[in-house]
Amino acid sequence: MKKVALIIFSLLLPYTKVWAQCAMCKTTIVNNVSHGELSLAEGLNFGIMYLFFTPYLAILVIGILWYKKSKSHGKKKLQ
Repeated sequence: MKKVALIIFSLLLPYTKVWAQCAMCKTTIVNNVSHGELSLAEGLNFGIMYLFFTPYLAILVIGILWYKKSKSHGKKKLQ
């Protein structure tokens, strides 16, 4: 089931477009885009997405390390 969900998610990922901008950021970007500057909009959107995913990535890494450590610790108790 997990593999199917992962495959579906990875196939749909290129078709999703995420705009992670607050109201003030959006106003600034709209002003810059209207003057022809697109690089600021792309950079700001990437920065916001980076800040959004970093805590989740850190929690995932800590969880994986914790799981592996507890699994190896459980094997040592059984021996």
